[in-house]
Amino acid sequence: MSAFSAIGEEREIDREEFTPLQEPQPTWCPGCGDFGVLKALKQAMPEVGRTPDETLLCTGIGCSGKLNSYFESYGFHTIHGRSLPIARAAKLANPGIEVIAAGGDGDGYGIGGNHFMHTARENHDMTYIVFNNEIFGLTKGQTSPTSPKGHKSKTQPSGSAKDPIRPLSLSLTSGASYIARTAAVNPNQAKEILVEAMEHDGFAHIDFLTQCPTWNKDAKQYVPYVDIQESDDYDFDVHDRKEAADMMFETEEVLHEGTVLTGRYYVDEDRPSYGEEKRSIGEMPEEPLAERYYDEEYEWERTYDLLDRHK
Repeated sequence: MSAFSAIGEEREIDREEFTPLQEPQPTWCPGCGDFGVLKALKQAMPEVGRTPDETLLCTGIGCSGKLNSYFESYGFHTIHGRSLPIARAAKLANPGIEVIAAGGDGDGYGIGGNHFMHTARENHDMTYIVFNNEIFGLTKGQTSPTSPKGHKSKTQPSGSAKDPIRPLSLSLTSGASYIARTAAVNPNQAKEILVEAMEHDGFAHIDFLTQCPTWNKDAKQYVPYVDIQESDDYDFDVHDRKEAADMMFETEEVLHEGTVLTGRYYVDEDRPSYGEEKRSIGEMPEEPLAERYYDEEYEWERTYDLLDRHK
């Protein structure tokens, strides 16, 4: 009998299935944007058609890492900056599950920045949510990779002398095939983008602006925001890499001037995912690798059986 018989089961899904039966008390601060991410994710799952048994949520360290404590699904709370390698391995072993990775801006763009770039470059089929509040929140307010130049904190009392990282532009140049930015104050757009990201075949990166009223009062609420798909002031083709790059540059240039632009920035629907590439050249089997652990008759292959000896 298959160990994954729940995958592909057709039935109506309710968002409350993603609320743990013994729901822990959230420890996020009042007014934290992380509540908006959790709400949008729960709303998105029924539209994607996934159940908790078909979903894996990998998180890093930080306030964002608590997400899978409040979200009913399979979960893996990794160490700092390492949610993506775990998520990648899980997706390769069992392509049938919906894999979501999540982390903060320090976790994802700083400590785990190398994993971010190479996961995008290889186009692994998963959704990556980065809680971007421009601060290290859990460790009480240190400057992060997205903190604006001049921002004062415990680690930069005279103001940061460094320009912030440009996460959208970095994602594009690294090779992500779906890139979007949304905000906790825009729950309807956030849900729609999450649905699109999970339905996308390839690496989908969402830069999710999440206000931190406790440790980053400079960022306020990221309002007023502008949906670039709804505004008449912005017209570009999300399938055109050059136009997407120009729109990303403008978005990242004006954020700290008080203009918050959100929406879809780049979509490449033709590029195959990493798993598809590996299967097409015969380096991965068509059936899920995870199934083999439950097949008593399977004869395991060893590395020395697959590779030619060095001569």
